[in-house]
Amino acid sequence: MLGAFANAFRTPDLRRKLLFVLLIIVIFRAGSQIPAPGVHVANVDTCLNQLEDSSLYSLINLFSGGALLQLTIFALGIMPYITASIILQLLVVVIPRLEALKKEGQAGQTKITQYTRYLTLGLALLQATGIVALARSGNLLQNCNQPLLHDDGTATFLVLVVTMTAGTAVIMWLGELITDRGVGNGMSILIFTQVVATFPTALWAVQKSQGWWTFGVVMAIGLVIVAAVIFIEQAQRRIPVQYARRMVGRKMFGGSSTYIPLKVNQAGIIPVIFASSLLYLPAMAVQFNNTSSSKWVGWLNDYFVDGSHPLYMAVFFLLIIFFTYFYVSITFNPQEVADNMKKYGGFIPGIRAGKPTEDYLSYVLSRITLPGALYLGLISLIPLIALVLIDANQNFPFGGTSILIMVGVALDTVKQIESQLQQRNYEGFLR
Repeated sequence: MLGAFANAFRTPDLRRKLLFVLLIIVIFRAGSQIPAPGVHVANVDTCLNQLEDSSLYSLINLFSGGALLQLTIFALGIMPYITASIILQLLVVVIPRLEALKKEGQAGQTKITQYTRYLTLGLALLQATGIVALARSGNLLQNCNQPLLHDDGTATFLVLVVTMTAGTAVIMWLGELITDRGVGNGMSILIFTQVVATFPTALWAVQKSQGWWTFGVVMAIGLVIVAAVIFIEQAQRRIPVQYARRMVGRKMFGGSSTYIPLKVNQAGIIPVIFASSLLYLPAMAVQFNNTSSSKWVGWLNDYFVDGSHPLYMAVFFLLIIFFTYFYVSITFNPQEVADNMKKYGGFIPGIRAGKPTEDYLSYVLSRITLPGALYLGLISLIPLIALVLIDANQNFPFGGTSILIMVGVALDTVKQIESQLQQRNYEGFLR
């Protein structure tokens, strides 16, 4: 593998692409450390050192590489783009115009990408306004009595909002540069970078709080989890498809065999993001009603805020299973696949074309989605279980969204480098 990696750097054009990606990553991480204008850096650092947990912003802070709570120019990270992409994927199913654009090929996809950019900027503006408003009111960091901004004026407020929104626009531009001139998907690599940026800190926090013995156990468990995630992410059910021969003019077409790959984890990390976002609502309600003494606020605070209660874990697990089936159902249409196969003379051996093929695909998809949903639910519960067992304070690195992102993006990037190496007659990563 190391020899193949050296071969990648010996190839001039591939070396330029890899170095370009590294340059963009350095710029991206530098922007994540530069504080936005008007932020009181010393007070922010003091409050962050005293902060024990921030479950309300943990997902957004994860995708920003810790830049959110530091109020940097890239504080919003990649989260607005992720949210906009998910919303557009859902709207494609319910809005005929977007569905027609999707079927137009590259031109339609370009238009949808443009809509995603506009929606990203709109969401970034809303999120920046909310974050800056919380920072100005002193509710962004819990138990922090020091001002996070130098002044509470309207000018500082507007400058901060514009800076963070512009930072999101720059992040989108950097991601598209990687996609066009580098290797891999730009946005995925930036997400990977932000998640990996918090990984060493989370590991060292376990060592400082629990000692070297627990740290070694965590590392051993982590290697097993990574191996299991790689195995499941690579697993797929291949449905064979045979294309009949047909005569078009004087030429014979068809007669080939292929397959439809159905991944065990067909939904990716989207169900985890959906479930986490939905369970943020109780924590948000408690934070904005922390002065209230009503029973429902106390009940939410006891069961749905810190994430260590069994009821919270059960609801989180069930939501992931529900959103997995929901997302798979809207992204994979068995009827459309069956119609396309019938149109081009394809059939599954032993299954009649048309409605029987659609029913068969639906049956296989529902069966294969169950282990994928259980896998996502169990991986996502690992940090919550670690919070109870070893008091890892929700920073347990091997589990949840972070490990799914790291393994998934790393596998996809390695495959793309592998394909480019094979095109140049070099040995790849996988011998």
